[in-house]
Amino acid sequence: MVTCYIGIGSNLGNRRQYISKAIEELKAAKGIRFKKSSSIYETEPISAIPQGPFLNGVLEIETSLDPRTLLNELNVIETRLGRVRTVKNAPRTIDLDILYYGDKIIKESDLIVPHPGISKREFVLKGLRELGKK
Repeated sequence: MVTCYIGIGSNLGNRRQYISKAIEELKAAKGIRFKKSSSIYETEPISAIPQGPFLNGVLEIETSLDPRTLLNELNVIETRLGRVRTVKNAPRTIDLDILYYGDKIIKESDLIVPHPGISKREFVLKGLRELGKK
């Protein structure tokens, strides 16, 4: 099992409910063991697209899934919870991003780990510190 950190966020509809449902889906997913969640923070979007504020946090999980399979599982959960991908950084019901996958460094066209936006998102830094990730 590999320890991973997942960024979670929502800025459409009942944001808390979408975050709770995503956590429930992660807990039920094969190959994923939910460990804990950081506090949830309200944040302003980092986008030129007009949209409402986010609720964001960080999740700690353990997984036996390889990084690509984990990404696919996160995308399936997003789709089940109503996320529609239109343009980059558009408003969304749920957003699940792999922040860290153990100590792996991955640079692929659609999967970069550690996530390149970590240092630009205070809620991620706070959440990681809260969960004990140094």
